Amino acid sequence: MNPELLAKYEPVIGLEVHAQMLTKSKAFCTCSTEFGAPPNSRTCPICLAHPGTLPMLNENLVRYIARMGVATNCQIRERSIFARKNYFYPDLPKGYQISQYETPICHDGWVEAELPAGDFKRIGITRIHMEEDSGKSIHDFGVDTLVDLNRAGVPLIEIVSEPDMRSSDEGYAYLTAIKSFVTYLGICDGNMEEGSLRCDANVSVRVRGADKFGQKTEVKNLNSFRNVKLAIEAEIERQIGLLESGGTVKHETMLFDANKGITRPMRTKEEAHDYRYFPEPDLLPVTITAKYLEEISKELPELQRVRRDRFINDFGLPKYDADVLTVDKAMADFFEDAISNLGLKSNDLIKSISNYLMGDVMRILSENKTTIQSLGLEPKHLADLISLVADKTISNKIAKDLLPELIGSKLSPNEIVAQRGMAQVSDEGALRDAVKATLANNPDNVAKYKSGKTNLFGFFVGQTMKAMNGKANPTLLNEVVKEELEKL
Repeated sequence: MNPELLAKYEPVIGLEVHAQMLTKSKAFCTCSTEFGAPPNSRTCPICLAHPGTLPMLNENLVRYIARMGVATNCQIRERSIFARKNYFYPDLPKGYQISQYETPICHDGWVEAELPAGDFKRIGITRIHMEEDSGKSIHDFGVDTLVDLNRAGVPLIEIVSEPDMRSSDEGYAYLTAIKSFVTYLGICDGNMEEGSLRCDANVSVRVRGADKFGQKTEVKNLNSFRNVKLAIEAEIERQIGLLESGGTVKHETMLFDANKGITRPMRTKEEAHDYRYFPEPDLLPVTITAKYLEEISKELPELQRVRRDRFINDFGLPKYDADVLTVDKAMADFFEDAISNLGLKSNDLIKSISNYLMGDVMRILSENKTTIQSLGLEPKHLADLISLVADKTISNKIAKDLLPELIGSKLSPNEIVAQRGMAQVSDEGALRDAVKATLANNPDNVAKYKSGKTNLFGFFVGQTMKAMNGKANPTLLNEVVKEELEKL
C-alpha cells in the first residue's frame, strides 16, 4: 500500500475476544469440557436440546467473569439476565444461543496495552458478558458436513472493546494484554490454536481528521496473534483501495485467507435485531452482591505487569528478561520456584537461571511442543545445576549437556555428577601435566604459535579439554596454558 494513502486514512479498530472458561463442566449442564475427546462423546440431553430439559447455571462461570471484570476495571451489575440469541446453524441444536444482551454483567472497563515503543495506551472495554459456545461443523472430508457437539454449551465470556485502536500493532498489544489477564487469573488457558481464545476484528477507515467513523466490517475467527495483525492490515488495505477507487465499504462479515494474505466477504453482517434477542425464561437473574465482589477482589493474583516490574526491582533482571519470563504465568512460577531453591541468591545466579530458561529450556519446549508444566523438569534441579556451575564443580558446558537428562529424572544433578564422575578438575598439578602433554604432542603448532600465530591458543585449550573429557576447570586451564606457552 502506498505510504501516502496510509497517511491519508485513519484505521478504527475494535476487537471482540471469546475466551473459553477453565471450568470442568459446561455452562448449563454437567458435561465435561475436555478438549480432544471423540466427537459427540461429551454431550447430554441438555446440551443436545432434547425437549423438556432445563439449563443449570455453572457457578464458576459467574465467578470467573467477575474476576475478569474486577481485573479490567469494569462496572459490575448487581443484577443481570441471560438472553436467547436466535439463529439457525447445524451445530446449534437449540436453534438459539444462551447469551446476554441488554444487561451484560461487566461494562465500562479498560485495560492498558503496552505498545512496541514501550508506552502504554488505555483501551476501553464496552462489555464482558457470559454465553455458551456452539458446536463445530466440519467440512474437510469431501462429504456432507459433519457436526461435533462436544463444544456445544462450553462456557465462554465475550470481551468487547471500544473502537479505540488505530493500528494493527495496537490491536496486537491489546490482544496480548487480554491473554495475559485471562491466563494469570486462571480462567482460560489462552490457547488460540485449540480455540479456547478466539478473536474477531471490527475494522473501518476514515479520512484523518474526520469526526464520523467509516463503515465497519467484521473479520471473523482469527486463530493466532499473527493472523489478527495480518488480517487487520489486509482489511485496512482493502477498504482504502475501495474508497480510493470510488467504491463504498459494505457492512459485511469477512474471512481472512492466511495463505493469500487477503480478506474476502463471507456474508452480509447481521444486526442485533436479526437475532431476535429476548430474555431467557429458563434461567433466573444473576445477582452479584458487594460482599461477593469483595471476596473476588481479595482472591485476585498478582498480574503480569506487576510481576514483571517486581522481577526487575527485586531480582535485578533486565526488562527484556522480565518480559519474556512473565508472558507465561507457569514459566514465571517456575522461575520463582527455582530461585527459592538457590542457597545463595546472588543476582548473578538469578540471571543464570533466567538465561537457562530463556535459552536451553525454551528451545527444548519448542522442539517438543510442550509446556513448562508438562516438561518434567523440577525447579530445584535447575537451581542445583546452576549452583554446581557457580561453585565450579562442573563447567557450563557439562551443565548444558546434563540439562536434557534432568527432564523426567528422579536423580538430582548432584547425584548424577557424583555417579558419573563428572566433577570438574581444578587440581593445578593435573591440569599442568595435561597441558604439557598437549604441547608435546603438537610440536608443529607450538612452532607456529611461537612464530606469531597466537590464534592457536584456543587449539591448545581445546585439545587439553578434550583429553580431560571436558572436565577441566576452564578458567584455570586457560591460565595454565598461557603460563606453559610463555615458558617455551
